[in-house]
Amino acid sequence: MGQTITEKIFSRACGRDVKAGEFVFAPVDMAMANDITAPLAVKAFREIKGKGVFDPKKIVIVFDHQSPADSVTAAENHKMLREFAKEEGVILYDVGEGIAHQIMVERHVKPGMLIVGADSHTCTYGALGAFATGVGSTDMGCVFASGKLWFKVPETIRFEIKGKLGKHVYGKDIILKLIGMVSAKGATYKACEFGGEVVRKLNVSERLTMCNMAVEMGGKTGIVEPDKVTLQYLKEMGVEYEREELKSDEDANYERVVELDVTDMSPQVAKPHRVDNVVDVEEVEGTKIDQVFIGSCTNGRYEDLKIASDILEGESVAKGVRLIVVPASRRVYIKALKDGIIEKLVDAGAIVEFPCCGPCMGGSFGLIASGEVSLSTSNRNFVGRQGSPKGFIYLCSPATAAASAIYGEITDPRKV
Repeated sequence: MGQTITEKIFSRACGRDVKAGEFVFAPVDMAMANDITAPLAVKAFREIKGKGVFDPKKIVIVFDHQSPADSVTAAENHKMLREFAKEEGVILYDVGEGIAHQIMVERHVKPGMLIVGADSHTCTYGALGAFATGVGSTDMGCVFASGKLWFKVPETIRFEIKGKLGKHVYGKDIILKLIGMVSAKGATYKACEFGGEVVRKLNVSERLTMCNMAVEMGGKTGIVEPDKVTLQYLKEMGVEYEREELKSDEDANYERVVELDVTDMSPQVAKPHRVDNVVDVEEVEGTKIDQVFIGSCTNGRYEDLKIASDILEGESVAKGVRLIVVPASRRVYIKALKDGIIEKLVDAGAIVEFPCCGPCMGGSFGLIASGEVSLSTSNRNFVGRQGSPKGFIYLCSPATAAASAIYGEITDPRKV
């Protein structure tokens, strides 16, 4: 019996062949923590070892959640982490550099890596053919000290996507549809392997979006077999990588295979207050909105901003609607500035903020009040996620978000 790409990555890390279901104590290639999770990880590390991380070149800390500091507590955490980074020599991305997950794929992730991050959406990196998963802060403290962690090698669900995407239907719509199909618990502790003719044609940005939300169906990770699209992306990012064959064997053992034909599929929307409460956009058209958020580690990339700016060019944001746009990284922001995308968004009435998580986790700005409705390109619509627990959050693609901003209500982007 052959191996899945996930089993192959763990086998490389462990130095022997392993199969799904095995418990392994494996070395990691990279470890990441953000300004919310890193303080507790540092505390655990201090209690375990005191000083001397396992390899400072393999540890990344990013300020993105409360960035710039939105409270004295956040400022003190930032100060402590800056001192820790200087003392231990670990890699630090300070305020304004962007969201951890975007920075990681731009600068550090390579196919075949085994990566852990103290953030649930670390699974994003699987879009480049790595096995990446979120862990708790205490586990991260152990990784800081030893460079290793216990894993149960997960079984794999293969998501085979076929057909042809229609106008203004994207990777975000595919992953929302899949989450609606299998439910929020349907892939618990499974590696979600995305493949098929449609996925092979998707750019890396859309693959990142799909892998990002694997955790919203309970997945341990999302992963896509690296191909020529992956290699071109790495080249553009300036990441050196020697090509190697890395894909699941034809006779690999999958827990199950889920098929989806996207031909004639409508843009998808997740209704409050569950990510798996997914419907075709037609079912919620006309729903009045107060705020639109385009950004986050799910959809704050250059391609997402361009989709939105193309729709908004020459148009105006509806009266009474706040459109907040947050690029995912400084690199994304600069490219969008140079190409005139930011100007188009601002001309239409958008508020463009510096690279950070922004409204996604109900942080320092962009909160909604009781009774207000947010239409968001982020990954979660739980109660209170973007402000008041009496607010309502709908999830969608950048195209649906931009079209809806023009009309002040949820709008099918195919009609714009």
